[in-house]
Amino acid sequence: MGKNSTLSNSKINEILERGVEEIIGRESLIKKLVSGEILRIKLGIDPTAPILHLGNAVPLWKLRQFQELGHQIVLIIGDFTAQIGDTSDKTAIRQPLTKEQIEKNMKEYKRQIGKILDFKKTEYIYNSTWLSELSFKEVLKLSSQFTVAQMLERENFTERYKVGKPIGLQEFLYPLMQGYDSVAVKADVEIGGTDQIFNLLAGRIIQKAYGQSPQNVIALTLIEGTDGQKMSKSLGNIIGITDNPRDMFGKVMSMSDDLIIKYFLLCTRLPLEEIKKIEEDLKSKKLNPRDTKARLAKEIVTLYHGQKIAEFAEEEFNRIFKEKKLPIKILTMEISEDNLNISDLLTKIRLTSSKSEAKRLILQGGVKINGKVQKNWKEIIKIKKDTIIQVGKRKFVKLK
Repeated sequence: MGKNSTLSNSKINEILERGVEEIIGRESLIKKLVSGEILRIKLGIDPTAPILHLGNAVPLWKLRQFQELGHQIVLIIGDFTAQIGDTSDKTAIRQPLTKEQIEKNMKEYKRQIGKILDFKKTEYIYNSTWLSELSFKEVLKLSSQFTVAQMLERENFTERYKVGKPIGLQEFLYPLMQGYDSVAVKADVEIGGTDQIFNLLAGRIIQKAYGQSPQNVIALTLIEGTDGQKMSKSLGNIIGITDNPRDMFGKVMSMSDDLIIKYFLLCTRLPLEEIKKIEEDLKSKKLNPRDTKARLAKEIVTLYHGQKIAEFAEEEFNRIFKEKKLPIKILTMEISEDNLNISDLLTKIRLTSSKSEAKRLILQGGVKINGKVQKNWKEIIKIKKDTIIQVGKRKFVKLK
């Protein structure tokens, strides 16, 4: 392995503490970092949806920290493992993705990941390269490293087993495949969320079985979404890194005040000393949560869209929520019909994904036409030029 320049204690502390819940092999990892050894840092991502969110970005920014220190980043796109799906945080068997779904999602991943990592210095590999070539004999070798009891000790499997929910045998194979990924790329370190610890440790076991030194493991803090639960595409509570800047700003502003510091730590690149000062000022009430959250939202939007766009997103947010005015920029759409049922209209202009969602939002008072709340989901709307339709607090469309 190559050599990197030696690091200061402060840089090592930053990389091993910020957003980190647990490190397996901490002392050996510190020795490697101090020595200047160039490490192979692995992260696996399954293309389960075409959108990466702030929760997905947490380990990517940790990789960026290692990359800036000269280490080799190995990014594994789990096109093969996605066909089973990781059930680390699932209460039921996950539906496998089709080859077509995987290919569609993978097209978007590289563009989005490029917002964080330097691809010129990143190995970007699909794990079908080696997993599709494994013989049944090798699968048996992998399986022999674990017992059924070990698998059932996993919290989500234990809960499902107790209540009689089915557990597919293929679900037991997922950590074996992820572990074999570490063998294939000769990983020195693997990064993942705390919900991934079993899979990360599986990599250490399987590397030993193949005569490799076991990887160090860095388990990162999981982040909550807009509803306070773990950020998850399946829960619909995500803040996507390619979200419209105005939506991104608004979603951050809608979060619980309790998450402000956690988001500063995990979702921005502000120095730790500055974040500590913000936390102290919030506690002493020198800062108020609303203004601090606006600072947070601006930092996050700047990270993914740039400073000027972040400033405009803040102006738009204040215009809508403080001044109670319409946004400066409103998406315009042309409708050929003269009249439409309101539910059909909302779906047609893509303010809702379905008629049932439209009906629900109308009954909840979440739909306005020209500033007037609409509560009759059966109403026929006469299509007029410059009619402004609003759904929720942040979605607007003008008809033309």
